Amino acid sequence: MAPTRDKYADFEGLRKQAMALRRGGLSRRQIRDRLHVDNNDILNRLLEGEPPPEWTKRPNAKDDLRDRARELRLQGWTYDRIQTELGCSKSSISLWVRDLPKPERRDPTEQAKLAARKRWDHELAVRDEERQRIKKTAAQKVGTMSDRELFLLGVGLYWAEGTKDKPYDRRENVTFVNSDPGMIEVFLAWLDLLEVERERLRYAVMIHENADVTGAEQYWADLVGADRSRFHKTTLKKHNPKTARKNTGDSYRGCLVIKVLKGSDLYRRIEGSWCGIVESAREADQRNRT
Repeated sequence: MAPTRDKYADFEGLRKQAMALRRGGLSRRQIRDRLHVDNNDILNRLLEGEPPPEWTKRPNAKDDLRDRARELRLQGWTYDRIQTELGCSKSSISLWVRDLPKPERRDPTEQAKLAARKRWDHELAVRDEERQRIKKTAAQKVGTMSDRELFLLGVGLYWAEGTKDKPYDRRENVTFVNSDPGMIEVFLAWLDLLEVERERLRYAVMIHENADVTGAEQYWADLVGADRSRFHKTTLKKHNPKTARKNTGDSYRGCLVIKVLKGSDLYRRIEGSWCGIVESAREADQRNRT
């Protein structure tokens, strides 16, 4: 059998072809397939000294980390802080920032305060996550309320937050006041359950005079789905710097007053239902004690 011709005999000619293809933007794989070069060592020699085209270069995953590390170093961060922030090794950080000026040494007391603050911020984040988890679990356990459950809840809600009749001050009317939107929504759902028509409801806002009065009025009107014509004049509380409330920020909207017109009969039903709840609770307590 005739000897196989050495396909790499004309190395220089092959190298010129490889270099031309490389400069034309071909990758190593494309050049290998085009010239039928199966030996990686030969391919390396053919392409020696010729840089790869830009499109074949893979982005360095650490480039962003390096840039961020240099940015933090210029802000005066220590290696320890950069390592904690970026999660990379100190040796890498040292290589990336060694040409930058060293930050001024901080007062040990200041460093301790910063470290303590960072630990406390982490602790607060952990606590808040746990707080939200517990709230979510508790909310899921409530499920769907029956009409009886909503009725009993509404009676207790009104007796805690609504106006009540006194022997010395007869007030057999239904007036509910609260600043919690959730409480307002539950109270309205309870009135719907009792078949109290929304047309019998009148509203009013009570708020500090230095708050966003117009914004609060619109907020409550949107929440209850009522026209502003069903709102009585807003009651403004005088501002006293010595006793000023802390919740007068953007989320402060005062209190909403809900009054049921011709509500004396409803009030008597509420009071009677509350007495029934109290008596039932006493009986349950007695059973639990025996």
